[in-house]
Amino acid sequence: MSIDDYLAGLADPLREIGEKLTPVIAAAVPRATGAVWHGHPVWSLGDRPGRRPVCFLKAHGSYVTFGLWRGQEITDPSGRLVPAARAMAVVKLRAVADIDPALFTDWLRDAAELEEA
Repeated sequence: MSIDDYLAGLADPLREIGEKLTPVIAAAVPRATGAVWHGHPVWSLGDRPGRRPVCFLKAHGSYVTFGLWRGQEITDPSGRLVPAARAMAVVKLRAVADIDPALFTDWLRDAAELEEA
């Protein structure tokens, strides 16, 4: 399954959220490779899914979780990132308007830099 297939299988507004978020990810971290890994889209640095993962998105019933693998290490002046398992941090997106491309780009670039260090 591809990321496009994953998104196509989602109902609105979840599909719209994913369709707005994926180009933000691609623009912020163009060297990341996206693939469906463990059932949801993951973007990693390297040649296979899960190798130096940077971020993921996962649809739930009424929201999409956008997560950064090492998000707890990122400075987040917005306070939107919520600590999750291990070193991850996430934000729940319930509408397209919840996506702030400039803020997410900053998070993504910081997350990729952590993976490259």
